[in-house]
Parts: sequence; C-alpha cells; structure tokens
Amino acid sequence: MEENKDVAVKQTAGTPSTILYRESANKGFENVRQESLALPILKLLQNGSGEAQKRNQNFVEGAEPGMFLNTVTKRLYNGEEGITVIPCYYKMEYQEWAEFGTGSGRPEQIYPADSDILSKTTKDGGKDRLQNGNYILTVHQNFVIILGDDGKAETALISMSGSQGKIARKWQSLQMSQTMKDEQGSYTPASFAYSYRITSVLNSGKGNQWYGYNVVMGNQVSEKEIFDKAADFHDTLSKQNR
Repeated sequence: MEENKDVAVKQTAGTPSTILYRESANKGFENVRQESLALPILKLLQNGSGEAQKRNQNFVEGAEPGMFLNTVTKRLYNGEEGITVIPCYYKMEYQEWAEFGTGSGRPEQIYPADSDILSKTTKDGGKDRLQNGNYILTVHQNFVIILGDDGKAETALISMSGSQGKIARKWQSLQMSQTMKDEQGSYTPASFAYSYRITSVLNSGKGNQWYGYNVVMGNQVSEKEIFDKAADFHDTLSKQNR
C-alpha cells in the first residue's frame, strides 16, 4: 500500500499547479488577433453531408442527418433536442456561386447587402442567375453564442439561405419585437438580451427532403458574464464589418 502512495505522489508532483497555470495565462497568444481565428460554423447536416456518411473522408463519428455540427471543434448537437443560442450580430450578404462541380467550392464573389447584384440576374428554376452562368444566393448570417448544457458558451455562425431565408427573416422579426420598459419608457433591447431555442425539422417538397431550422423564444439573459461575452462578441464583429 505504501508503494502505491509513493507512485501517486510522484505523478502529482510532475503536474503544474493551478497557480502556475494562472501565472502563465494567455502566454503564447501575444500575436494572435481575433480576425486570425476561425469562427466555427454551426452546420445543419443533411442527407448528402459528407460528415454524416461513414465512408466519406469528412465523416464525423456519431454524425447523422438533422444534427448540428460545430465545424471547428467537431462537436455534435442533437437536432431534435435542439440548442440554446444568443444572437449577437446579424449580417446579410449576396454570394455568387458556380454550379456544383464546376467552381472552387466556395463563393466566387461576395456582395454587400446594399449591392444591386440581384438586378443583374434573371430567374432560372428558382435561382437568381447571372449572365456568366453563376447564381446569386441571398445569405443571412447569424453570429451567435451557443449555451451548452455543460455550462460552456462558444461562439459560432449560423448561415441561412434558400428556403431557410424565410426562417431567418421571422427570427429577425421576433428579435425586434421584444420590448423592455424602465423609468424612461419602452425600448427595444439588444438582440443578445434574450436566448432562443433552435431545433431541426424535416421538410419535403417537389420529391425532395431536407432539414431546416425551427426557432422559438427562449429566456432573458440574466447572467452578467454571459451578457458581457455576448456584448463583446457583438462589438468585435461590428468593428470588423464597418
């Protein structure tokens, strides 16, 4: 028994103390700027998503269609149970895409919300087609904080386009319909004053099936630490997009 105790002591002695971790906090990141970091995308997995196909090189263990995936940490969230998010910043943009298999696999061009690019397109089977053959996708970008059941709060981007554009607009309307009141009267609080619950739902139409978003009202953000984190995230994004 005594020998086992000695082994335990030696193992503990080789581990840095909490004090040392505190004293060296943030070292090594002196030259890392916020814009240098990859913002995780919260991806809603579809039947054709490589992350949900076992023989695909992008397969993520445990992934299934209808789940949410953090593209950086590879953390999965049950789509039926849903996730709680705090919306911190919203941005709409127009993305120019080539048809699948013919382009770079990413937007060929990105246009701001005040662009007149849509006026240069014609309708083609539900797509806004440019003369060069590419099409324009209207993308609603929702920058959020995910509140995990484990108490962790992580930032992410939720992009909604196509048929989910209607969901994005309804979510914006829901956020802007919230009011608070104080001695000065009623006012519209910041988007990050409330949380929302997002689940995935199976949609169908024209012989196809796909997973979409469902957004419902959550609760008022009452923890100061979470509220401050959301406010800081908003301010950072606001400065980057000026």
